[in-house]
Amino acid sequence: MLNQKSSNFQIEFMESIRNIAIIAHVDHGKTTLVDKIIHASKLFRDNQEFGDLILDSNDLERERGITIVSKNVSVRYNGVKINIIDTPGHSDFGGEVERVLKLADGVCLLVDAFEGPMPQTRFVLGKALDLGLKPIVIINKVDKENCRPDEVHEQVFDLMFNLGATEDQLDFQTLYGSSKQGWMSLDWREKTEDVTALLDVIIASIPPAATNEGIPQMQITSLDYSSFVGRIAIGRVHRGTFKEGMQVALMKADGSVKRMKIKELQVFEGLGRIKVSEVSSGEICAMTGIEDFEIGDTVTDFETPEALPRISIDEPTMNMLFTINNSPFYGKEGKFVTSRHLRDRLFKETEKNLALKVQTTSSEDKFLVFGRGILHLSVLIETMRREGYELQVGQPQVIFKEGENGERLEPVEILVVDVPEESAGKVIEIATQGKGELLIMEPKGDLQHLEFNIPSRGLIGMRSRVLTATFGEAIMAHRFKAYEPYKGVIAGRINGSLISMNSGAATPYSIDKLQDRGVFFIDPTQEVYTGMVIGEHNRQNDIEVNVQTAKQLTNMRASGTDNNVKIAPKLNFSLEESMEYIQKDEYLEITPKSIRIRKIYLEAGERKRMGNKIEMV
Repeated sequence: MLNQKSSNFQIEFMESIRNIAIIAHVDHGKTTLVDKIIHASKLFRDNQEFGDLILDSNDLERERGITIVSKNVSVRYNGVKINIIDTPGHSDFGGEVERVLKLADGVCLLVDAFEGPMPQTRFVLGKALDLGLKPIVIINKVDKENCRPDEVHEQVFDLMFNLGATEDQLDFQTLYGSSKQGWMSLDWREKTEDVTALLDVIIASIPPAATNEGIPQMQITSLDYSSFVGRIAIGRVHRGTFKEGMQVALMKADGSVKRMKIKELQVFEGLGRIKVSEVSSGEICAMTGIEDFEIGDTVTDFETPEALPRISIDEPTMNMLFTINNSPFYGKEGKFVTSRHLRDRLFKETEKNLALKVQTTSSEDKFLVFGRGILHLSVLIETMRREGYELQVGQPQVIFKEGENGERLEPVEILVVDVPEESAGKVIEIATQGKGELLIMEPKGDLQHLEFNIPSRGLIGMRSRVLTATFGEAIMAHRFKAYEPYKGVIAGRINGSLISMNSGAATPYSIDKLQDRGVFFIDPTQEVYTGMVIGEHNRQNDIEVNVQTAKQLTNMRASGTDNNVKIAPKLNFSLEESMEYIQKDEYLEITPKSIRIRKIYLEAGERKRMGNKIEMV
């Protein structure tokens, strides 16, 4: 379906267009709803097979159940073309949301019928209202137990009022339903057969895309990448008409103007894009032939160029050192292992991952990668390991700034935790240890709702501690607030590491004998190397242990010596948990098959010599 050639589409595109973005907090059902809209508009033939979460097209998005990159899809309903933009809901991808809202004339705000408005709901809705977009509210998941749709409707109204919504925006239409079950209705007690009620409301409530005549203008708000044609500029035509082969000007942030030619124009149709000869104002399109562009640049008339006001992209708040794998297991499990492979892959990522920045260092095989948070960076790392890359990363570091008066500033976030009442005290204690300041504590259904001001540093490693303390029952979310004065020293990981003093296969006998020293990260018989972190010490200091010792075989039998070895299960970390766990003097070794923690300096003598230098850094 992608990039079909068509000559009869030009007339159809003069019809009425609705550009609408679907916004919500993470996991409130945006992508599932878009699936049902696609099905309802008969984009698929009856004999065509399709799965769920059509728009979450890469493996990572499907496995994690999150949308990472915003996507466009268009459907036709009752003679109207509806361009739908599915946006990420996670705070680490907030920059993506802000930009794509520029493409829309209205938003569908999706809210969970039990959870109600969440931190990211407030953040994204505030941006949409500031842009003057008309909202439609969808109270989703009304089929869940304990749902409270009427109460949530009141909360959404109060939230919009507090965010400064206009009278027109407050006069919003509300629908109720279940994305999962595939129905929407104007009354949550009346279940319907499909989601066509939503499509009717979109056409009635959202204004048609305006057609502005004059000098053509399009602001580049997103991009795609093709190995055949390179970078593809995506945006909404603000004014005038662009034609294939037309000479245009690209207006840059520094005021410079570059002349170039449009090679091809495409518009979104169904799940793909089709080639057209011209695109008029109000339509969302993709252009090839535009080179050396940045997000926010304006494509405009060649003779009389006019720029649109620039849009900003979220600044990174965290960085990590990426380097080649130089462990003793180098090259055993990966396909791409050299510094050239690593460099090329990281800089290729910056072509399409706009919130990501890569900086070279004095060493050819080390790169500083800047991102919006642990999740943002972990998605890149996980993608690379699946592609066959071996690499090592250092401890995540937040980015500090200098204030106007020379004071030290750090990124601060709003943290929201919904937790059973009996566990609220533990969560407050953990957040306070991370320099969190409790702002709100109130009941929310059968849960306790907590809100904190907390430095980004304090969030590193917090999720696993909170989930452990609350037996997995806490619901956590956070969003960037602002840079504020430095909050002081935050205690890091308390426990030291168990470090292998030799290379070779670990024996059940030696692990059994060392279990009183701490918790292990390895299985019996697993191959380890000198300097590899194989467990967590139950005290504050690091210690070296020998896990290769075999049981001495003798003819003598002593009472109790032949009891079966009972070894506790190893501690398994996810990639994000590993990234949050490592210390300053440790690397995370990542290959397509394994994630290992190791000391930067593998030999004990070298570690002691270099320890002071690491502390100084």
